[in-house]
Order: sequence, then C-alpha cells, then structure tokens
Amino acid sequence: MSRFPVGIQLYSVRDDLASDFEGTMKAVAEMGYEGVEFAGLYTRSVSEVKAICEKYGLNPISTHVPFTDMVADPEGVVREYASIGVKYIAIPYLTEEFRPGQERFKEVIEGARVIGEVCKKYGIELLYHNHDFEFVKIDGEYALDILYKEVPADLLKTELDTCWVNVGGENPSAYLRKYAGRSPVVHLKDFVMPGKKPEKMYALIGIDEQKQEDTEEVEAFGFRPVGYGAQNMEEIIKAAHDAGSNWLIVEQDMPALGKTPLECAKMSIEYLKKVNK
Repeated sequence: MSRFPVGIQLYSVRDDLASDFEGTMKAVAEMGYEGVEFAGLYTRSVSEVKAICEKYGLNPISTHVPFTDMVADPEGVVREYASIGVKYIAIPYLTEEFRPGQERFKEVIEGARVIGEVCKKYGIELLYHNHDFEFVKIDGEYALDILYKEVPADLLKTELDTCWVNVGGENPSAYLRKYAGRSPVVHLKDFVMPGKKPEKMYALIGIDEQKQEDTEEVEAFGFRPVGYGAQNMEEIIKAAHDAGSNWLIVEQDMPALGKTPLECAKMSIEYLKKVNK
C-alpha cells in the first residue's frame, strides 16, 4: 500500500487558532501535517489564509461550512473557498430541525443537489460529513444511505467520520468499502466508550451546552488522539486504500489524557507516521 497524505481538521485546534492563527498553522506543518481542513477562517481574509498555507507548505484540502450558510449563498461560499484552493467542501453537521426523521431533512437532500451543482462549476467536490444521527432507519434504510442514494455521486461524495460511524453501530472499514470510489476524504477520529452511549453526545464536540450534572455521562465517552482509542486504525487505513480515498484527516473534537489540543495533534501524527506507510 502507498502512503496517504495526512491533514488535520482545524476545529481540533480551534482555540489555538483563535489566539494565534499563523503560529498554529506553522505548528501543525512542523508536526508533519501536509494539509488542513478549515472550519471557518477566524476573521482572516481569503488572501491571507491562502498566503499562510503557501508559506508553510500546507495543502488547503477542504472546508466545513454550515448547511444553512451554503444554501443561503452557494455561489458566494463556493467562490470564496475556491479562491483559497480547496478541492472539497463538506456539509459538516445538521442542527436538529434538519436531521433524519424531521420534516426538513428533505431540504438537505434538495440543498445538496443545488450546492453540488455550484461546486462542480468551480471544480470542487461536495462532501457530506456524518455524525451518528444519520444511522436511524427510514423505511428500513439508514438515512445516510438514503442521502447518498437520492443525491448522485457526481454531486455529493462522502466524508465518512469513522468515529461516528462506529458510534452509530456500524463498522467504519466496511462502510468505507461500501462507498468505494465515493470516499475521497476520510476522517480519522479515535475514541473510547466504556459504558453506554451518552444522551448528550454533542456537548462533547462543543456544540450543545453542557450542564454540570452531565459530567458522569461525558466520562462514559471520550475522544482520543488517533491510535490511542478503540478504533482499529490500521484496518481503517487499509479500507481507505480499498475505497480509493485521497486524504486522511485527523480530527479530535476535544483534547484528552491531560494534553493540550496541539499535543494531541502531535500524538496523532506521530502514530500515523508509524502505520501509514
């Protein structure tokens, strides 16, 4: 197997970016990350972000943009990120009213078609980044599979988040192979879940407000640097090869093991240097 290039989802080091954008970009490049996936530009201009990527030899692989922002102005959003040089734009997360089982889920399917057409015009591929709530069945079929069935592959490809596939009850490697040829970017995310799945999962990724009484639940689930959790990362990387993927992206929503976000990012890339060959 040939070695994959590895990038980092910058949400993993969001606080560092907010305080020192360029210094953080320099740090991840020095660790050995070859590319970045954006989750906002932290008030920086497009030209400034592009220049920083070039300065530190970071490939601007992709970006996460809220679904409602893209639907409101698909041309503007895609044009902005195309000027930085990204090759992929992902729908990253659905707020509750757009999730499977809600009436507005059909808007996600319709919107993905529209956004996908605009992306094609700019030579960009639209991706969908899953969580676990897409692994609910509608008429006996997972909502995630319905989305990929309803929106053709030339308009929408996958960005499988291997943690959330696992939490959703499926094997990440099998799911990658299921979408062979449609999985250009793969999220490597490790975790431990020694107990039951917490009810307030998204408090753990900094989206929902977390109350003090939820602490015990949070301890039942924890993100880890890649290679330090329950995932079979070597098998997932093999499956990514079988699926014809182009990039591996490290993402760790919250730091762990008493380490800072940047220390966790370094642990992940050092592990991948050993197994991604």
